[in-house]
Amino acid sequence: MLLKYFYDQALAHASYMVGCQKTGEAVVIDAARDIQQYLDAAAEEGMKIVAAAETHIHADFVAGSRELAERAGAKLFLSDEGPDDWKYTYARGYDSQLLKDGDSFYVGKVKLTVLHTPGHTPEHVSFMLTDEGGGASEPMGLFTGDFVFVNAVGRPDLLETAAGVAGSAESGARDLFHSVEEFKKLAGHLQVWPAHGAGSACGKGLGAIPSSTVGYELLYNPAMQFDDEQKFVDYILADQPETPPYFKIMKRVNKEGPNLLSEHPAGGQLGLGELKAALASEKEVIDTRNQHLFAKGHVPKTILIPREMLGEWAGWLVDYEQPLYVIVGKHERDEAVRILQKIGIDVIAGVVDADAVSDAGLNTQSYPEKSPQEIAKQVANGEVRFVDVRSQSEWNEGHVPQAEHHFLGKLQEEATSLETDRPILTQCRTGVRSAIAASILQANEIENVINLDGGFSRWESEGLPVEEPEPAMSS
Repeated sequence: MLLKYFYDQALAHASYMVGCQKTGEAVVIDAARDIQQYLDAAAEEGMKIVAAAETHIHADFVAGSRELAERAGAKLFLSDEGPDDWKYTYARGYDSQLLKDGDSFYVGKVKLTVLHTPGHTPEHVSFMLTDEGGGASEPMGLFTGDFVFVNAVGRPDLLETAAGVAGSAESGARDLFHSVEEFKKLAGHLQVWPAHGAGSACGKGLGAIPSSTVGYELLYNPAMQFDDEQKFVDYILADQPETPPYFKIMKRVNKEGPNLLSEHPAGGQLGLGELKAALASEKEVIDTRNQHLFAKGHVPKTILIPREMLGEWAGWLVDYEQPLYVIVGKHERDEAVRILQKIGIDVIAGVVDADAVSDAGLNTQSYPEKSPQEIAKQVANGEVRFVDVRSQSEWNEGHVPQAEHHFLGKLQEEATSLETDRPILTQCRTGVRSAIAASILQANEIENVINLDGGFSRWESEGLPVEEPEPAMSS
């Protein structure tokens, strides 16, 4: 048997290729949209991808199963659990098998058995792997998707917070409790292969280690320590990350069937005249350069999303219904487009070379970046409006006493209500998200902005005042 691990840092997404070396057949589990990586890996191993399986209808990226069905002729293995509202509607157009709890299927002599593990979503399943080709009669491990992560479990509130299904967060949490109780009965030696790592918004407190075992998770995963259902529900629903608005779009896309990439190629290289025309007609333009370069000079009305943060923030800030223009370094174009397409931003009208923009002198707007020591006196005297754009959980862990909390993902809609009687100082943990915030404010015609270089981390390390959370009262 062959097991290959693929990890996309931009989305903290893990996928897997399992192959039977005796028959030369392979399946990809929870595939990403850019499937060439799997085709290349299969070719290197002398294998053919004959199947694609999904643990659930994903919310945070466009799944690659349909691409594999189209380009590789892969058979689809998809969940048939959960209510009718959460069934795959595109599967009937392909060679597919819809799966229930207890079903199994083979890829060569590798057996995959289905476990219904609801909670994160109603239709969620996990796949138990047994290498019968290697002589095993007992399973080796299971692909847990967004059910069990290293050090965490999947959040159960997405149908409510992303798709608007009222009351589903609590019912999902109770389903998740019972799924966890079943997980606790599994053999401790079984390996756990999750679909996400640290940084994913599909759960809280995810570990950065790529895999684990059932036994280890039973010992150290916080969600595994509850025997009382209500205490588990209270724990799992508290302090979950903010839900990106594009999650609702991804749910629909992956349920109905994603567009094929061949049907939506990214627009070509655009000239400066076309960029000016796009801005004049109020088209959406994002600049993917380094935040320090952007601060020194950028085109007015453009929004900064550094390339390394596209996967995390484009889904918050980009209007999926409008064509998008992207300013990007010529050597980073393909990667930027790939990341945007991974989260379903298909209408990329064109890209503009960042160097050409700079060389043409179109960088007509800027803002200062100040270190904590440079700005601390103005903060203390109330001479600036201090805007902290971190998440709620980060804010709760400690913040600058003079700060106001305006989460970055909501700043676009809140920008026009901010008072502008003083310069606005933006702050995050390190200075990157706050640079995005500064660009949003300037795009909303708030010109007098300053970005805190180094963010809260630098502020704290330099011994400046911080309001710490109140200690929890002992029972």
